[in-house]
Amino acid sequence: RILMMHLAIKKRQQDVVRFLEANRIEFEEVDITMSEEKRQWMYKNIPEDRQPAQGNPLPPQIFSDDRYCGDYDGFFESKESNTVFSFLGLKPSLASKASYGVNSLPVKWG
Repeated sequence: RILMMHLAIKKRQQDVVRFLEANRIEFEEVDITMSEEKRQWMYKNIPEDRQPAQGNPLPPQIFSDDRYCGDYDGFFESKESNTVFSFLGLKPSLASKASYGVNSLPVKWG
């Protein structure tokens, strides 16, 4: 069961990365499994009303600078409704910078 969950998370992360790359949107993947500090930053910066009822939020979680955009479900819904640039806080004509965390903490752009 753990392997199945890991594979599902990886597939979701790859889906987000493929979209960002295909649209030439600059992003940074951050692996929170390697940094307790980054994991805690992610947990702290997800709005309380977007936290799961139980446990911790699962990756991918998407941020633009320090602004929380949403999780994979929000990303997928925005992709399906053709509003993903708005979801990311970007203008459709400008493939600008977004932060994206794989395993998942997106961090602020420098």
